Amino acid sequence: MAQSNNPSFDDMKKDASAAGQQAKSDVREGAKKIGDDIRDTADKLSQNSSAENLKDKGADMAQNVRETAQDYVERAREVGGEYAGRAKAEAERLYNQGQQRASDVAHYAEERYDEVSEMVRRNPAQALGIAAGVGFLIGLILSRR
Repeated sequence: MAQSNNPSFDDMKKDASAAGQQAKSDVREGAKKIGDDIRDTADKLSQNSSAENLKDKGADMAQNVRETAQDYVERAREVGGEYAGRAKAEAERLYNQGQQRASDVAHYAEERYDEVSEMVRRNPAQALGIAAGVGFLIGLILSRR
């Protein structure tokens, strides 16, 4: 009885996996970009090898790496938080749905119990005969084992 507008656990799992793959791809692209930047910087440094220029380029490169890494960490947190929130909401919805169904079943059982009790009070001989017949059948079944 799943509703089409509520994502299933498998859908959420697929979404989380896709987000993980996207983050992995983004990290690879970022690492490739950083590697390319390092190569470019190394090429430029080989052309101009002053110690001060080398120091400045290294500091710039380190800062770029820190900023890029921070961006990826922040994005991973956002995506993880989003999926955790969706999973929590779905779990709460399922829990509430289960509570409601358990309440419905308990109410139904209570009504049926009241009906059977009333029937036994109105027809005690018939109820006793049915109980004896059921007991006899259960005895036959168990004795043949």
